[in-house]
Amino acid sequence: MVLNYVWIAFFLVGFVVAVIKAFVFGQTGLMAEMLTALFDAAKNGFEISLGLAGIMSLWLGIMKVGEKAGVITTFSRLVSPLFRTLFKGIPKDGPAYGSVMMNLSANMLGLDNAATPLGLKAMGDLQELNPEKDTATDAQIMFLVLNTAGITLIPTSVIAMRQAIALEQHVQNFNAADIFLPTLIATFIAFLSGMTIVALYQRINLFKLPVILFVCGFGGLIALLHYSLSQMPADKMNQAIGTIGSCVILSIIMLFVAAGMIKRQNVFDNFIEGAKEGFGVSLRIIPYLIAMLIAISVLRSSGCMDYVINSIAYVVGLCGLNTDFVPALPVALMKPLSGSGARGLMVDVMRHYGVASFQGKVAAIIQGSTETTFYVLAVYFGSVQIKNTRHALVCGLVADLIGLVGAIVVGYIFFWHK
Repeated sequence: MVLNYVWIAFFLVGFVVAVIKAFVFGQTGLMAEMLTALFDAAKNGFEISLGLAGIMSLWLGIMKVGEKAGVITTFSRLVSPLFRTLFKGIPKDGPAYGSVMMNLSANMLGLDNAATPLGLKAMGDLQELNPEKDTATDAQIMFLVLNTAGITLIPTSVIAMRQAIALEQHVQNFNAADIFLPTLIATFIAFLSGMTIVALYQRINLFKLPVILFVCGFGGLIALLHYSLSQMPADKMNQAIGTIGSCVILSIIMLFVAAGMIKRQNVFDNFIEGAKEGFGVSLRIIPYLIAMLIAISVLRSSGCMDYVINSIAYVVGLCGLNTDFVPALPVALMKPLSGSGARGLMVDVMRHYGVASFQGKVAAIIQGSTETTFYVLAVYFGSVQIKNTRHALVCGLVADLIGLVGAIVVGYIFFWHK
């Protein structure tokens, strides 16, 4: 129901603002622009859904190979102590543990294309355990929030875009990976806040050994990885980051295929079985994705974002706080709604203020440390036809907000100079 009200509000608020601007302030072309944006959003939603069919078929096919070969069960046993604490109602040896782990791992490495089909697979596995098919379970809510507030170990795409813009602006001795540690810290803050807020809703005790070991162990791993990569020049670091991501994906594929071969299974038939599921899922999400994108287009094209940003800047100024970060806020406000829209806004900030500017760096940290909450909510829950999302949206947005504040604070600590 919450998503229903949000969706309606996007339309009504955007339309009312457009009517006022058109008939009171004489911006008569705005209505035509909004209508064009509406149709474009519907077209883009359909094309995105069809574009996902190939990658989803690939990954769901590979996941089926790994599941049949028993690899998923092995992964499940390794992470089951942590997941038994965080996820309610999942059988100890169920396939959902492995699917969830694979999705969160892909998100950590910034592998967006790989993470989406894995997330849909995980949501489908969790749906198999759902006694009320139209209502989200506690486990599904925990998974979605950890997905949207997940740790980004390597903000691959953001680093690549910063390097390209720096070359365009002829910035000398530019280190595109200087946001590496700030992004890690910001995402870790978001992850912990998301896990904590859901645990409070669901009355989960986080002061248990598996959770403590994970938090401390991952923190140590982040420190070690950052130390290793920070010793490299910027260009070599970018190459190392790309190599790590590629090796992880290829290693997973080879591991699954090899395990199936060792167990003398028909790996090809297992892959085809999973790939068929991927194509079906891509078709099911089309209406949900289009519904969200057209609502976002109305809100964006009406100019409501500008009013929100200016209002925030005014309030921040009244509080006596520095407002240098405000130009980066459109990225933060757009990211929960649209990943591509936020990416475009980030590039706009970098081109206007400079890729090496404080504003450009904060925009990059925000882009790398926040997630498209409404998109994930619509696509993931839509793929299993869940209508009652319960407290998922509230928890996801609270985690986004805390992550945003953390990103801004970290940006000031690392990059702001009077």
